[in-house]
Amino acid sequence: MRITFELEPTDIARFHEALARAERLAHTMDECDIVETAKDALNALPIGGAPSYVRVRLTAVQRMILMLEDEEWGLPSAERGEVLRTLVYFADPEDMIPDHVEVIGLLDDAIMLELLLRRLKHVLQAYDDFCAFRRAYAQATDAAARHERGTALARKRDALRVRMRRRLEKIEAARP
Repeated sequence: MRITFELEPTDIARFHEALARAERLAHTMDECDIVETAKDALNALPIGGAPSYVRVRLTAVQRMILMLEDEEWGLPSAERGEVLRTLVYFADPEDMIPDHVEVIGLLDDAIMLELLLRRLKHVLQAYDDFCAFRRAYAQATDAAARHERGTALARKRDALRVRMRRRLEKIEAARP
């Protein structure tokens, strides 16, 4: 069964208000605490019984955590802040619909994650491309090969960051 609904501008405004609350909370927390809290939330949620529309978005939360912790990727601070705000909202058990409410407790998390994932699409795509490129160099064994790998990864990371920023600028320029 497929159920769709349309969010009105007032609905979107409510989500923006909730995200602003998460942003204020993020400023009071250390990045490591945010990541650990998000990990704890992922571990505590009854994911096995969650609807598939929630599980799909929770996979994206796991990807965001990996991206933040990936030292070779080194996500730039502006994008890092966006991801951290997303994790703060996700990890808050008392968000718009408290997570413990059966059946619908994670609905607001799924909607918010979908909205934020659309905004972070270019960041996640760049990270996926970086990971694919890095896998191609996974077999570097001697010093020369490791040096070549490091140089190639740095070049690819820089090119992907440029692409990421260009796409973000296009998105922001298109907003009313």
